[in-house]
Amino acid sequence: MTLKALPGQSFPLGATVMPDGVNFCIFSKSAQAIELLLFDRPDQAKPSHIISLDSRHNKSFHYWHGFVPGLKAGQIYGYRVHGPFDPAQGYRFDPSKVLLDPYAKAIVNEEYYDRRAASRPGYDNCAQALKGVVVDTSTYDWEGDRLLRTPYTRSIIYEMHVGGFTRHPNSGLPDDKRGTYAGLIEKIPYLQSLGVTAVELLPVHFFDAQDAQDGLKNYWGYSTISFFAPHRAYSADRSYLGPVDEFRDMVKALHRAGIEVILDVVFNHSAEGNENGPTLSFRGLENSAYYILEKDRQFYSNYSGCGNALRANHPIVSQLILDSLRYWVSEMHVDGFRFDLASVLWRDDVGLPIERSPILWTIEMDPVLARTKIIAEAWDAAGLYQVGKFVGTGDRFAEWNGPFRDDMRRFVKGDEGVAKRVAHRLLGSPDIYPRMDYDTTRSINFVTCHDGFTINDVVSYNEKHNAANLEDSRDGSNDNHSWNCGVEGPSKDPRIERLRDRQIKNLISLLFLSQGTPMMLMGDEVRRTQQGNNNGYCQDSEVSWFNWDDVEKRSGLLRFTREFIRFVQAVQLFQLDRVLTGFSFQDDPFVVWHGVHLGQPDLNPNSHTLALTLQHPKKQEHIHIMLNAYWESLSFELPPLDGSECWHRIVDTYLSPPEDFCPLETAPVFSGDRYTVQPRSVAVLMAFVSP
Repeated sequence: MTLKALPGQSFPLGATVMPDGVNFCIFSKSAQAIELLLFDRPDQAKPSHIISLDSRHNKSFHYWHGFVPGLKAGQIYGYRVHGPFDPAQGYRFDPSKVLLDPYAKAIVNEEYYDRRAASRPGYDNCAQALKGVVVDTSTYDWEGDRLLRTPYTRSIIYEMHVGGFTRHPNSGLPDDKRGTYAGLIEKIPYLQSLGVTAVELLPVHFFDAQDAQDGLKNYWGYSTISFFAPHRAYSADRSYLGPVDEFRDMVKALHRAGIEVILDVVFNHSAEGNENGPTLSFRGLENSAYYILEKDRQFYSNYSGCGNALRANHPIVSQLILDSLRYWVSEMHVDGFRFDLASVLWRDDVGLPIERSPILWTIEMDPVLARTKIIAEAWDAAGLYQVGKFVGTGDRFAEWNGPFRDDMRRFVKGDEGVAKRVAHRLLGSPDIYPRMDYDTTRSINFVTCHDGFTINDVVSYNEKHNAANLEDSRDGSNDNHSWNCGVEGPSKDPRIERLRDRQIKNLISLLFLSQGTPMMLMGDEVRRTQQGNNNGYCQDSEVSWFNWDDVEKRSGLLRFTREFIRFVQAVQLFQLDRVLTGFSFQDDPFVVWHGVHLGQPDLNPNSHTLALTLQHPKKQEHIHIMLNAYWESLSFELPPLDGSECWHRIVDTYLSPPEDFCPLETAPVFSGDRYTVQPRSVAVLMAFVSP
């Protein structure tokens, strides 16, 4: 049967199911000819049908389009694009390559995909190429599901990896569900019991698992191939359209449990890498439109550190980004996005920072995205650092607060010169966000994230141990602010293990006691270790996976974390929607700073202690926090209380479980006027009338 393309229409981009066929549309300004390829199987060496798009009838401006009657959802397709191959001028057309539609909603043939084949100019990679699948998004039953819109002030974010969460053999799941969206659904009760309100998923856009050293896999997923298709390897349903609906099932189930879904999105670069990388999609369609090129246009600017940088403020790339975000909100019901290396999106066509990035302002002002969380990693790999000043006046972006991580680690470690900085972090970082119209939700606080040591490894390793990444330990940060407590790596010494437990509880305490939105890393609540590897991007193994045996083994720390989350969710003092004023004793009547003596904080460079009393402006809530990072115990004076209120001990990280955290219902009364905080410990008291 011979198929032909009717003229079709130039909008929307991608493959769109119509009542009697499918409309295809793709952008290329400089292409001389385009062929639409249709396949019956993903691994075919030759297409079942080749439909040439006529430049007179199937092209409007730079958009090539055609309507093919009789086609339906599930049709496999790709493109061959003809044009000049002249890298010195920025052209990299290669009609020997089968190209993915940038708007493909599902992708197949990952079993036979070969990155090297896609990197060989002139080599026909048809059988080894990834291919798109036509998706009809209108048939799914959402059963009334809506975005949750949990306020930042009520949010506890859990950064996690879909595959790694349930991939371990001890997850208790059948093999076909381990490491999948369906597997995550099975573990929702665990997330509920922990108390988190949002999961921030490492990239689930379809990515190139082969973008790693030989013998390894790209595990994290920061190597995007498609910004619309969910990653197929995370789907237990292996049908062509299975990943789309299984992802939606996961979102719907998480929403029913009261848990938001935030996606880590990578719009700063793609999987096509540098000038030696594969031709998968963008490069073979309109290389100079999609990427920032050097003056010598055969080379790519590398502001991402991953070989290329997307030209985010070019109109066609901006449209792609916005269309992708809208799709994941409207059709996949995600609640928000974390933008990886978001400062790349500040750069213009030649890579220079611009005062007001059109794409970022468009994202902020878009009505479809108005109810979502948008979070920036406000830096890039080329030195553009914007924490505290991302976008500008009136913006909606929250930011990963990198200084929070560094300062809290340094204080707990025992470094000098950080006490005053810790005071700022506890208040929501008013030194970073000094404007009074910034609220506490501006700061996403974290002490660990996927990029770096786990919380166990922060207190167990002085140095990174990345030999398994096969990069001669050149990868991964050398600036970890970690301390091994006396022994590098695992220890059987109970004294060292007790100290490590205490240091972890100190870090968790500082995270949850600070104004702002806390984010914790998957497995930190049970001391997940990566054996000192601080760059596990290529470790799809037990090094990175959640070990479910640790839930019982580390039950004390798990309980401590759960109870802390319950506490901050119950106490209004930790749900303030504005940044408390700067570090000045008279500036804010609801914060009083102390040292071991009331009203006398020690902010000398060699200080390792701090105390503060918080009082809610409207609620009868008084919290007294004492931090001691010295090797000796210290006796802290306690503020006197009026009326019938008494101090109750909530937290003392020096104590063993369950005394280290006492819920409000059972917190013991402390009747003295001084409290002894043991070495390297955090203590928290709360004042209320005993029942």
